[in-house]
Formats: sequence, structure tokens, C-alpha cells
Amino acid sequence: MAYTNSPLVNYTKISQNRTKNRNHTIDTITIHCVVGQTSVQTLGDVFYPSSRQASSNYGVGYDGKIGMYVEEKDRSWCSSSASNDHRAVTIEVASDTTHPYAVNDKAYAALLDLVTDICKRNGIKKLVWSTDKNKRINHLNGCNMTVHRDYANKSCPGDYLYNRLGEIAAEVNKRLGAAASSPNTNSDTSATGSFLVKVIDNDLNIRKGAGTSYAVVGQIKDHGTYTIVETKGTVGQAGSWGKLKSGKGWISLNCCYVQRITSQATSSVIKGDLNGDGKVTAADARIALQIAAGLQKPTAEQLKAGDIDGDGKIGANDARAILRMAAGLKK
Repeated sequence: MAYTNSPLVNYTKISQNRTKNRNHTIDTITIHCVVGQTSVQTLGDVFYPSSRQASSNYGVGYDGKIGMYVEEKDRSWCSSSASNDHRAVTIEVASDTTHPYAVNDKAYAALLDLVTDICKRNGIKKLVWSTDKNKRINHLNGCNMTVHRDYANKSCPGDYLYNRLGEIAAEVNKRLGAAASSPNTNSDTSATGSFLVKVIDNDLNIRKGAGTSYAVVGQIKDHGTYTIVETKGTVGQAGSWGKLKSGKGWISLNCCYVQRITSQATSSVIKGDLNGDGKVTAADARIALQIAAGLQKPTAEQLKAGDIDGDGKIGANDARAILRMAAGLKK
């Protein structure tokens, strides 16, 4: 097929580190974090010399500008996997230099625009993200988003972007006009009535409206409990939003960021279920690891669910036990 490049590009510096003529049709998106709030020019300089032995198709700078370093017809050297990079468009995004490698709003908005454009030009009708590595690397159930940590012992794309890949897919799919994923039967699709949520994300954005296209008007950092009075989307899934009773704005109701508080949740605890979605998965193990490392403070509900060995805290042993439970090796 005849490949094209994004018209959104503001800067071009073609890297010497590339393989001419990819051997697979573009059907995958792989998003990386730069680990630096860099400009597209700086990233171009980094990728240009052959001594670097690395590149990406595109880069998004801290100011929202977009750079191109490897044309889409060619394979970049980005993800520690030739087979992945032959089929994927790789994107490096300017980020903080420390965990969780956060991306600012300008870069995030530009990333959404770029991914949407890539999908449209390459006939990708719907993005499918999975937290299951096996499904990602084997492209099962239509999964067409991968990450660097799938192929190498790296934290890339950092937890900030990794935890938002479902949200990114939902927003891009909305722009593409793709049908939403089938709702979780345990989720609430009601758009009326109020309920409480416990924030489990360290820096949860409050937005002016229900969607990432709306401006950020504040952040929640206290892991507090908040009342939601209106919802958009299926509560608990990527792309779901809740209006704060305070009137300050809307927050994501993705189960990666908030835990719904119900009478059932307070009376019955599912051991290992730290994000409150009613099941034990790798996402719960990641939360346990963050708590064990001191990167996140557990809520009372999380402590009840995550203290597997009964020592009054969530430690490395609990995280390992939860991971085994997620894999079906321990009940």
C-alpha cells in the first residue's frame, strides 16, 4: 500500500536509525514516554546520529508540537521488538523524568490528535487496549495497542500514560465513530442519581466537561471521597465520567482512578480486588506494588482487600499473592 505521513507534523528530522520499507501493514499504535520534557527539535537531535541506535516514527513535544523522525513507510527502532515496530506507528511523548512520568495537557491533547489521524489514514477503524500483556503482544480479541514494557524490562510508557491507554482508546474511538466496547454487566450505566467514589489516583484531573478534550480546571491529590451527581458512559470503564457535587467539574470514573463506594462494597470485601471492579486482575497487582513501594497510600477498603498475609499492611508478599490470584494460581 502507499503510505502517507501525518499532516499534523511541525518539524521533521529523519533519523539514520530505521529500517527501510516496513514488512507489515500498519495496524498497531505503540506510545512511549521520553522521560524528559523535551521539544521535538531536541528529540530529533537525539534520534538522528547512528550511534544512538534508536528512533520513533513521531514525537510529541512538551508544547504540543509534533515531530517526525521516521516516515510511516519505514520501521522505527523503538520498542525492542522488530516485529512490533514493523506493524506499529511508534510515538514518543514528552514526559516528566520521574515516576509516574506524567505528560502535560498540551502534549496529551496533541497525542490524541495524532493517534486519531494515524488511525484514519491507515484504516484502523477502532483502537482496542487490554491490560493483559498476552492479548497485546499476540493481538488477541482485536487488541492493537502495545507498550515498550511488553518487550523489554522497562517502565515505558510510565504509569501515567499506561493507566490512560484505555481512556486514549475511548477518546480516539469516539472521534473515529467506532462503536463502544460491550459494557461490563457489573457496571452502572445510569446517568442520574448520586453516589460516592474514592479517588485512588495520585493526580486525578478535574475537567470542565465530560471528556479529555475539555480543559483541566483542577486536580484531586488527597485520595478523598467525593459525591458524583451525574454520569456519562459506563461507570468503571474507560471513557466514563462523573460530575462532582461541588460543581468544580468532571472526573474520570475509570476503575483505574476511582473506586465506587456502595453498601455492598463496605460489607463484603473481595480479597485482592484493590480497584473495586469486582474481580482480581493484574491491575490490582500493580496497585499493590505501588502501595508496597510507598508510591500510593491505601484506602481502608484497599487495605482490607490487599492484606493477604494478615500482617496489617500491603507489602511485596501481598502483591505477589495478588498477581498469582490474577493468573489463577491462587484463590
